[in-house]
Amino acid sequence: MLKKITLATLLAAAMPALHAAPLSAPATSAARYALDTYANQLTASLAMMVSFNTVADPKVPGEKNPQHIGFKQYLKEEAERLGFDYRDHGMVVVIGYGASEDRVGIITHGDVQPVNPAKWARSPFQLDATSEPGRLIARGAEDDKGPIATALYAMKAIKDQQVPMRRRLELYVYMAEESDWAPLEAFLKENKPPQLNITLDAEYPVVTAEKGWGSVAVTIPPLQASKASKAGKDPVVREFSGGYFASQIPEDASAVIANATRALEAQIKKRGAAQQGMRYQTAWQGKDLKVTALGLSAHSSKPEEGVNAIAMLADALKVRPWGTSSAGAMVDFINDMVGTGLHGERFGKVAYRDAFMGPMTVAPTVLAQKSGTMELTINLRRPRGKNKADLTAQFQQAFDQWKRLHAPQARIHMEIGEPWVQGDAPQVPVLLDVFSHYTGVANAKPVSIGGGTNSRLFPKAVAFGPAMPDAKYTGHSEHEFITQQQLLLNLQMYTAALVELAK
Repeated sequence: MLKKITLATLLAAAMPALHAAPLSAPATSAARYALDTYANQLTASLAMMVSFNTVADPKVPGEKNPQHIGFKQYLKEEAERLGFDYRDHGMVVVIGYGASEDRVGIITHGDVQPVNPAKWARSPFQLDATSEPGRLIARGAEDDKGPIATALYAMKAIKDQQVPMRRRLELYVYMAEESDWAPLEAFLKENKPPQLNITLDAEYPVVTAEKGWGSVAVTIPPLQASKASKAGKDPVVREFSGGYFASQIPEDASAVIANATRALEAQIKKRGAAQQGMRYQTAWQGKDLKVTALGLSAHSSKPEEGVNAIAMLADALKVRPWGTSSAGAMVDFINDMVGTGLHGERFGKVAYRDAFMGPMTVAPTVLAQKSGTMELTINLRRPRGKNKADLTAQFQQAFDQWKRLHAPQARIHMEIGEPWVQGDAPQVPVLLDVFSHYTGVANAKPVSIGGGTNSRLFPKAVAFGPAMPDAKYTGHSEHEFITQQQLLLNLQMYTAALVELAK
């Protein structure tokens, strides 16, 4: 049973700041009503939403996935109970209130990222409100089912208060944001989107720019081992793997070294012990030494919030050159070209930054070994300031130079996405006023993020929450949560914002 939430415990979140920007009386009244009336129902609705495992299954189309179907059925029942209209377009659900042709879109997604259940104290698909008091822990709690539930009850409060609206409110729930944007793009070609849109899938105060997503895949086929290695005299990295999915900073990695020695083990442990935020374990099986690394997962758009186990383990192994095997060559490649930095400074001339959007980030996220072939996925988040052709050429040039010296059979494949900047969003001042009113942050300004949201597919769209700018974003991590205080602060801000945009 969920613990009852009392208004007294939420005073800090509920009370407008002394220097907040002025909002209309209908906006502040509806926001206060939402908090007073729907705090507990909001949390209960979130608990139901996270109970559906809406991770994409490559073997089952989304429209036939029982978990996706069940989640949409719950949305339909919830929408009808709250008094809203509901339309199911397969991969896109639209929940609406109002009858105007002039519309405000509220953009969210109902699918979630993969999860490693072994990393969670309880099931990641059961809202855990007790293990860590004040936190609501579950996959999707922050990204993006918390915002869906919050938007529904913000709309309900507006409906209850009978706020006069010039614009219709439409909540969009897309079911494949984490895996495939093509169905949404097809939907928007056939269905006219709202004229004004906010995305609830990023952070505050207001996001008006997003870095371009990119991927660099490096493959190293099996190498011919040296005679000494074959004779069992030299250490050889036989296995090297890590990571769980491409948009998560990996917290797990491991390596197996054949023909190892106790002296080598001591060197690796000493180097690993000098790193911040890493834990290592070693285990022996005959002459094989297994080194297991534990870092900290995070969203790959914010690599500074995690500790990258793949990069750190490669660095811990940097006690000698390893290039006599494909796994060893990959250790050397990561150390030579990526390192433990975040911005690609070692990868030739690729590193750059933009004054507003910040630096490009370069993070190894998945490392797999298949029949002796090593496959590394490097996640990029790039700002404006360098064109795609030049960046691609710089990656290729640096890679070609490395492979000539170390692994002539190595291959590289790149996908370089475009950064996005919103320059025409009249709702930005309103959203900044709402944020300042409820947080007390004076002179709030738009920000840029490393992640990519569906804002770029909708006209005049910007992102508004759900995460605070000074808090770690837990979506995509193996410890995803939203605090009760933040959930209810979001309820007030979303309610007030929708009133101001729709009235």
